Amino acid sequence: MSQRQLPIILALGTTQTLAWASSYYLPALIADPMARDLGVSSNWIFGAFSASLVISAMLGPRIGRQIDLVGGRQVLSASNLTIAAGLALLGFAHSVPVMVFAWLVLGIGMAMGLYDAAFAALGRIYGTEARRPITGITLMAGFASTVGWPLTAWGLSHIGWRETCFAWAAANILIGLPLNFFMLPTIKGARQAAAAEKPHLPLDRTMVLLAFIFAAVWTVTGAMAAHFPRILETTGATPVEAIAAGALIGPAQVGARILEAGFLSRFHPLWSTRLACLTHPIGAVIVAIFGGAAASAFALFHGSGNGILTIARGTLPLSIFGPKDFGYRLGIIGAPARMAQAVAPLTFGLLIDLMGAKVLIVSSALSLSALAALFLIRTKPRPD
Repeated sequence: MSQRQLPIILALGTTQTLAWASSYYLPALIADPMARDLGVSSNWIFGAFSASLVISAMLGPRIGRQIDLVGGRQVLSASNLTIAAGLALLGFAHSVPVMVFAWLVLGIGMAMGLYDAAFAALGRIYGTEARRPITGITLMAGFASTVGWPLTAWGLSHIGWRETCFAWAAANILIGLPLNFFMLPTIKGARQAAAAEKPHLPLDRTMVLLAFIFAAVWTVTGAMAAHFPRILETTGATPVEAIAAGALIGPAQVGARILEAGFLSRFHPLWSTRLACLTHPIGAVIVAIFGGAAASAFALFHGSGNGILTIARGTLPLSIFGPKDFGYRLGIIGAPARMAQAVAPLTFGLLIDLMGAKVLIVSSALSLSALAALFLIRTKPRPD
């Protein structure tokens, strides 16, 4: 990791941690008090959150293409303003329509400001050398749940869910916006590139397989992000044990990403991705055998796999297809994954009601199906 890369990695790592904590990880703790205040079931909140992810999926290719053309500075800076607006609307919501609209605004912000946009920005800056910066920002943002959930929980208990939304909005304006705007470089030749025609990327076998793989694993990620404490409670863990185990996901992700940055970086990303698809099923088997007492072990296995899979979402397409039209390609490959994430919170919420702890059978089967698809992908890189 060069000295020139370090300031950008630190800035993007910080803004990614903030963006994830204040948007994607918010419903896990805020859904119940919000639902009580609005007089509806918490499934309404998860349904609105799912709709926000649908918006994010639909906008993904367009935003990726925009970053290919002009770089990530403008897009990521705008994401902080959009996320802050959505959070402010959420805090002012006293009816279901306003709440839904607020989540839709947050969906636009997530499309502009989460990992796919950050990866595309790094690909635009560093080209084929983006693997290490991608790993670097995910090392920091791996603490998003570790930071976000306790801070949100503190806010809920001390100032209420509305004021917690306002506080996260202020953080996006005061911390995220300046870092993205002042630390990311302006891309030379961006104005000339803006006139370029939309590229044609064929949906070949590898593209389809990658789209399926990330859709399968991101369904699991989406379900766990929204319901992890609740799922652990169905295995026999106490609420305190479930929250404590959830806090281990971030460190597990970071530990796995350190392994990826060191030892695993010697190998093609396909190998680390295969390994990562095994960890969630292994953790599920452990918690099935030992019950809630093994909640922490399950969190460590799930978090470590999720940590590597997050990196693979950027590095695997980059290693196979190269940096040309990288952001647009990520948007296309990632659209099914975002759609899957959109339905995962609501679907798994219903499945937990029906199946309890056995819902881990479903999540493990999805992980193993992604593993099977990975063995159908060739490892030989393609020319740009």
